[in-house]
Amino acid sequence: MGDRREDRFGKMAREDGFEARSVYKLEEIQKKHRLISGGMRVVDLGCHPGSWSRYALDLIGERGRLVGVDTKTPPGLRGVFLTESVFDVTPERLLEALGGPADVVLSDMAPSTTGDRAGDHYRQIELARQALTIALAVVRPGGSFVCKVFEGGEAAAFVNEARAGFGTVRRVRPEAVRKESREWFLVGTARRNG
Repeated sequence: MGDRREDRFGKMAREDGFEARSVYKLEEIQKKHRLISGGMRVVDLGCHPGSWSRYALDLIGERGRLVGVDTKTPPGLRGVFLTESVFDVTPERLLEALGGPADVVLSDMAPSTTGDRAGDHYRQIELARQALTIALAVVRPGGSFVCKVFEGGEAAAFVNEARAGFGTVRRVRPEAVRKESREWFLVGTARRNG
């Protein structure tokens, strides 16, 4: 957590056995939108340190299948973890590991921030666009996509790109997002055919 003071979400994560406070962002999105349920196939892009994967695994149960992608593998979780960049993983590899199309693609990816707000935004949007490209390639018709976005000049265009592939696209800012943060989450549901 660097030099940031631990807030109530950080304390809760430690007490609940999660790797990071970010789990409560996904939990709030899940409670509002009910995207993940038992037996689903889920992709978690940028899955390290593993709190989103752990939460999703609890929801999908033993019958579900989770495939995580990151340059570092979260330890001690069931599921298939591909240790590579999201820019290198192929949709074919994901579909093979999932055993079929995904019901949901999750992405909490962010670059290492530098304090250059514009530069950080553009690097983060590059990650978000890659997540969207993967989601459009692997999510079944009717499926869903959750993606972190940093507010900035390219955010509106990114929302429009997501609208081309998903019937409903919402901007969501969970309570667990730090007050000073410019991040929010795009929640795309009802993946369009084709």
